[in-house]
Amino acid sequence: MDEEYDAIVLGTGLKECILSGMLSVSGKKVLHVDRNKYYGGESASITPLEELFSRFGAPPPDETYGRGRDWNVDLIPKFLMANGSLVKLLIHTGVTRYLEFKSVEGSYVYKGGKISKVPVDQKEALASDLMGMFEKRRFRNFLIYVQDVREDDPKSWKDMDPNVLTMQQIYDKFGLDKNTQDFTGHALALYRDDEYLNDKALHTVRRIKLYSESLARYGKSPYLYPMYGLGELPQGFARLSAIYGGTYMLDKPIDDLVLEEGRVVGVRSGVEVARCKQVYCDPSYVGGRVRKTGQVVRCICLLDHPVPGTRDALSTQVIIPQKQVGRRSDIYVSLVSYTHQVAAQGWFVAMVSTTVETDNPELEIKPGLDMLGPVRQKFVVVSDFFEPTDDGTGSQIFISKSFDATTHFETTCDDVLDIFRRGTGEDFDFSKVKHDLDEEQ
Repeated sequence: MDEEYDAIVLGTGLKECILSGMLSVSGKKVLHVDRNKYYGGESASITPLEELFSRFGAPPPDETYGRGRDWNVDLIPKFLMANGSLVKLLIHTGVTRYLEFKSVEGSYVYKGGKISKVPVDQKEALASDLMGMFEKRRFRNFLIYVQDVREDDPKSWKDMDPNVLTMQQIYDKFGLDKNTQDFTGHALALYRDDEYLNDKALHTVRRIKLYSESLARYGKSPYLYPMYGLGELPQGFARLSAIYGGTYMLDKPIDDLVLEEGRVVGVRSGVEVARCKQVYCDPSYVGGRVRKTGQVVRCICLLDHPVPGTRDALSTQVIIPQKQVGRRSDIYVSLVSYTHQVAAQGWFVAMVSTTVETDNPELEIKPGLDMLGPVRQKFVVVSDFFEPTDDGTGSQIFISKSFDATTHFETTCDDVLDIFRRGTGEDFDFSKVKHDLDEEQ
């Protein structure tokens, strides 16, 4: 360990593994260390099933759950947008060689006590039970406008400049009612609250386009999920880093960061010191440099049936927009199953999550739990959400944010690309990596 590195990465959570892969690909000499014996940090996949039960202090599972080693349960499950940033990173870095993905079967939204399929094209809009007949036409016209917008062609804006108008103004121009605005903003554009309404419309237009382009790639939903669970992702990026010369050490306690004149110059483990120019890490390694900005409640649920009302989908996402249940932030429900090799035959793993708003977090996720039908076993976790207190450019210590309540990876990637930009002073150059999309397909 007593060597000098360009960067030392602490923790093998997904964000840290992506960063170590990106830094290695960019030609940096990287040391990657984790105090745990396993990859994944907060975002690990737990196997066998007995390990999950003992982690939460529950009695061991009985034989009805099948073989324990057939289970890989994600502590923080999230889906990948098929055309989103993480898939682009995976493809451009060649990490897709180590992974196999399966399309998620359904994307649903909750309205007025029932769940409905999220409509994304004109045909689905006209068939949807979320809107009345006249509203369907207005929504269809709105979708056509969004699909036709090209950022470099003002003619395509049809006198509605998305760089100037707010999203609320665009909704109003099409006469969309509050319910339609609700599922558009939360289930298509995937916003967690309504602050976007007063922001310029272009951001939302881009997000709706991402959803529909992702959907177009595989047809059933815009989401993908890796076989054997998300634990495969950090390991894929770890392999990438190793190919480009990165060094890995698991089960290595970190005692201290070594600073000189306010800048990090090394990391100490026992009597050993590895010197470096930069440190990248998750909040658990640097308690004094992060602040708690909230909490996330997550409930892992083991089911022996699909979610009612989803046409027996073996995997699905349901978004409960905040207004539907009188909240300030959305509730997310995700479901994966034995088809992804994350559960024994006939079993399903659901996750209900949201941002905590009261002093009774478990009650807050009740609308999501009620939707699942009978739950055989559930495990509830309330996690603190941490953010760095500064951007890291002074100390050269770059800290990721905790994982949020969303069931997709777009916010995760935003954080990773932002940290890379702060740490290196440049945007990640995807062209530096040898693999391109055509090779991977």
